[in-house]
Amino acid sequence: MKAALFVFCIVLTRSVSGQYTEENAKKWLATYNENAEEAYFNATSASWDYNVHITDENAAAEVEGNVKLAEFDKSMAAEANAFEWNTFEDELMKREFKMIADIGYASLDEAGVIEINTLLSQMGTIYSTTKVCKFGLSCEAGADNNRVAFDPDITNVLAKSRNYYELLHYWRSWHDDVGIPMREDYIKFVELSNAAAVLNGYNNTGEYWRSAYETESFRDDIESLMQQVKPLYDELHAYTRDRLAKWYGTDKVDLKGPIPAHLLGNMWAQQWDNLYDMLEPYPGAQAVDVTDAMVEQEYDALKIFQVSEEFFTSIGFHAMPEEFWNHSMIVKPTDREVVCYASAWDFYNKKDFRIKQCTDITMSWLSTTHHEMGHVEYFLYYKDQPVKFRNGANPGFHEAIGDTIGLSVETPAHLNKIGLLDKVEDNEEADINFLMKKALDKIAFLPFGYMIDQWRWDLFDGTFSSDEMNEKWWDVRCKYQGIQPAVERTEENFDPGAKFHIPNNTPYIRYFVSFIVQFQFHKALCDTAGHTGPLYKCDIYENKEAGAKLAAALELGYSKPWPEAMQLITGQPDMDASALMDYFDPLITWLKQENEKNDVHVGWWCSKEGEAQQWLDDYNAEAEKVIYNSVVASWTFNTNVTDYNAEQEIAVALVQAKFDKEKGTEAEAYIEKGTEDEQILRELNKIKVIGTSKLPDDEVEEYEQTVSDMSTIYSTGKVCKYGSSCTAGSDENMVPLDPDITRVLATSRDYDELSHYWTGWHNNVGTPIRPLYTPYVKLSNKAASLNGFSDAGEYWRRDYESDTFVKDVGDLLKQLTPLYEKMHAYTRFKLAEKYGKSRVNETGPIAAHLLGNMWAQSWGNIYELVEPYPGAQSVDVTDAMVEQKYDAMRIFEVSEEFFTSLGLIEMPQEFWDHTMMVRPDDREVVCHASAWDFYNKKDFRIKQCTDITMSWLSTTHHEMGHVQYYLQYKDQPVQFRRGANPGFHEAIGDLMSLSVNTPIHLLKIGLLDELHNSTEADLNYLMSIAMDKIAFLPFAYLMDQYRWNIFEGNYTHSEYNARWWDLRCGLQGVQSATDIPERNEINFDAGAKFHTASSTPYIRYFVSYILQFQFHKSLCATAGHTDSLFKCDIYNSKEAGAKLAAALQMGSSRPWPEVLEFITGETEMDASALLEYFEPLVTWLDKQIEDNSIHVGWDCTHSTTGSGSLMQASVVTMLAVVLSSLMWLTQ
Repeated sequence: MKAALFVFCIVLTRSVSGQYTEENAKKWLATYNENAEEAYFNATSASWDYNVHITDENAAAEVEGNVKLAEFDKSMAAEANAFEWNTFEDELMKREFKMIADIGYASLDEAGVIEINTLLSQMGTIYSTTKVCKFGLSCEAGADNNRVAFDPDITNVLAKSRNYYELLHYWRSWHDDVGIPMREDYIKFVELSNAAAVLNGYNNTGEYWRSAYETESFRDDIESLMQQVKPLYDELHAYTRDRLAKWYGTDKVDLKGPIPAHLLGNMWAQQWDNLYDMLEPYPGAQAVDVTDAMVEQEYDALKIFQVSEEFFTSIGFHAMPEEFWNHSMIVKPTDREVVCYASAWDFYNKKDFRIKQCTDITMSWLSTTHHEMGHVEYFLYYKDQPVKFRNGANPGFHEAIGDTIGLSVETPAHLNKIGLLDKVEDNEEADINFLMKKALDKIAFLPFGYMIDQWRWDLFDGTFSSDEMNEKWWDVRCKYQGIQPAVERTEENFDPGAKFHIPNNTPYIRYFVSFIVQFQFHKALCDTAGHTGPLYKCDIYENKEAGAKLAAALELGYSKPWPEAMQLITGQPDMDASALMDYFDPLITWLKQENEKNDVHVGWWCSKEGEAQQWLDDYNAEAEKVIYNSVVASWTFNTNVTDYNAEQEIAVALVQAKFDKEKGTEAEAYIEKGTEDEQILRELNKIKVIGTSKLPDDEVEEYEQTVSDMSTIYSTGKVCKYGSSCTAGSDENMVPLDPDITRVLATSRDYDELSHYWTGWHNNVGTPIRPLYTPYVKLSNKAASLNGFSDAGEYWRRDYESDTFVKDVGDLLKQLTPLYEKMHAYTRFKLAEKYGKSRVNETGPIAAHLLGNMWAQSWGNIYELVEPYPGAQSVDVTDAMVEQKYDAMRIFEVSEEFFTSLGLIEMPQEFWDHTMMVRPDDREVVCHASAWDFYNKKDFRIKQCTDITMSWLSTTHHEMGHVQYYLQYKDQPVQFRRGANPGFHEAIGDLMSLSVNTPIHLLKIGLLDELHNSTEADLNYLMSIAMDKIAFLPFAYLMDQYRWNIFEGNYTHSEYNARWWDLRCGLQGVQSATDIPERNEINFDAGAKFHTASSTPYIRYFVSYILQFQFHKSLCATAGHTDSLFKCDIYNSKEAGAKLAAALQMGSSRPWPEVLEFITGETEMDASALLEYFEPLVTWLDKQIEDNSIHVGWDCTHSTTGSGSLMQASVVTMLAVVLSSLMWLTQ
């Protein structure tokens, strides 16, 4: 149907030149405004008729009125655009033409205008006429029996009821019955609205709406304002949630999650003042709610309006005109459906202004009436402006005026003045109660006022689609408000439609702006009124000066950009939340103290991921404390080995086990809920796996006691001095491993003395540990099974995150075996020269006690026996260190200086304060060098019994490498505070040593007098490094091969020692000496190694010895090194340090191949860099072996140790046997 048209006789002859001058434009505007007043009056009248009497006929009339107005606007825009108004000199006239040309929905064609108005009418009718079934009753379809309207019925229930399920019923019913029916209409509306915006020159409706604020940075500005007030909101939210949880229970209100939306006293959780009775800070102190007084004094709606008007006239504002009193709808009629939502109306005829609301007799409605009358005052002040300037300076200004007045009206002092409060209590408790009541209205509203248009703007600009409207609605509500629905919502629902401003198409950011600027206005007007006390106590009632300042700004309407109106009121042009924060400052302090005192969590999660992340944040905070206590107890024992400290270590370990068990169970629950966040899942999976903490409590204690007993045996082990006699039970003439025995094994070349200490240590330590090891294995395997692993070996390998790990490390050893066998052959040849062929079989394994170390794991201490070129430079600076009076502190300082030269982190003060550098004389300690992270982000230590040798210089770099790793990843979650894999952690310090041990570096730091640049010196250097690095590889490999086989059941208790020596001979080519009493199953020689006694996995060291060369090659390239790899020193290279630091900071947050790739560009472990490093030595060894007819390999068939059942002729063959026993691991 084609609607009848208004006819406007604005005659402009377009063919006549000069008709469109700026002077003629003024005449045109005068005629336009006269006709616009009539057009807007007619459309407003039709809309009013519908809103106060909802019928189909009135709905159709409203649509028709809007269509006519649209056609008028379109016609006028066309005529306005005939003028070249952009060139006008009169800025005010240019501004008016711009607004006339910007015609909103009228830019659509007639069908579009009709459709969009029809859609809005349909949605409005749904909202305004919907009734829901009363709680606890059933309602027949189509009947109104037992149904109630939103206002005042449902509103009152939501305000007053504390029945969780009654509240939920009304909340769900309203959202379902209102939102769902309008969903499709809203989708169509968005399409049409965006089309209109484009026709008006905007990208979308959101951009069109924001244009009213005339600020390019508006969206960023309001986000800044939201962040400015967020700390206050967060504290209020936390306080409220805690009180609600106490009332409804933590099963309904999660103490760390969003609040269920139906519990906050309001359908949209936008203001929480209806909960004041539950949240009152000081019950018994004065609380300002004068509802009861209003009822007692027989207030009615008219009295509320009269009181409101009297405030405005007291500051010199207009009285309401006669038409206002004649036509306003101030109560809900009983004979018809109406739109109850409170609103103020300007009929554009300069005399008819009205309010429409369904007033109830409450203090809240007293405030609402002042708010709406503030709009009318704005209408009255700008009524003589041109039609297009009859609006607020910006939409938020219009909303702020009545609320600014309300900040005075609601003060106890004012309520006392108007007889609604008997007395004013002037004390802190009353003030906090007052501010809490205001905050539940003003502060609770802010994120809601902010988020509604954030959601619509994102829908309008296509950030999300109509298929995800409801999901995104709840995303943004949770993000900003910290609320969630208590029942499942889907895309069938359309919960935004349950808020009036959505179907009514009213932009909402104006309310957020209003709630900021009203405090700016209030402060400025209070200053004008001469107020000197706290801002929240100011009442500008009866102050004409304040009124005059405000009126001057209102008279501008929209004729000037809003910053000019702001300047008139406040003296500055910007929106700012400082006045708001000042107003609530006492409450902010009180809330923080109250929340801290009651250990109330501040903040919330918003999704499965958010909930899990919140749990993880809390876990990390708690875990840091628990682990700290555990590490302290362990440190105390390790640095003072006593029975009491052992007991304390176990006791604290049991506390941690209980914590781990509890958190592991909770982590599993979050995993079962599901998450798409890989990092969250990774962290949860690490927490879930809790090792021996998974055991029953009594078995946890048994396990901890067993490991403690083994460690104590190891740490307190001593051997009778060589050549001395020792009495049982007496320590006289007994010496410990460190530094005494270690020093003897390193320096003595007395075969019998070495044999004595080797045998004594293995007997005195390993043998007593043996009976403890079987129950240890049983408990370890049970714990592994409870954690979902087949045995403890598989549990240990989990951190390598590879199904092929066993095969991979086996392949790496195969890659290195030729080099090791040549090293072994040459060393054996030299040992035979030293000790004689009767003691060193030139085709057999080497006696374990001859290799300079208790475990024959590295052979650097016998370097002088194998030195390729005696007389050429050899790099052992021990003597230089002694000559230069190095002590332990100096060694540590030199080590630190290397790390800082790369731009890495200095050791913190706690490190220097607490590190144990030397062995104490007054107590037993665990001397085995180790680095410690106390998990408090500041306390990191090393524990070692430093001796003044080059070996200890290297060890100190190694341990400080661990500490550097700790420092780099200290801000990661607890479970990610470890190396990318365990081998990474071991590699970092050793990586530094590859530079530190170079002759060029030792020259730089003054430990070498000169540099011999010769092949002989190079080979001496490479041999010294190989005696450490290459000699170590098979031992590092076999330690865990041995234990994995025990865990898997391949080796039984009755063959522990035989199988140990099978591996030692088969892979390492070592055995106990033929003249030492035979090792048998009374012995447990594996227990003579610290890592066995302490249950420390060892394959990490093998991995480390591969990785450190890959790292070294990559960092040398970064540092610009171009010579042979073994000559590289990355000292002082900040570029190399930066690359390494970036990788260390990741901790174990990423799978290790990603971290390896970051450093090296490779994703797999590979021994090529190691082989490249030692290539000159390999060539030299080949020649020595050939020239001296040295036998390569060894025969284990005649070994005096082992079972004889696995004795093989080569490492490669032995590897095949070992790997076949573990083949289940790789299938």
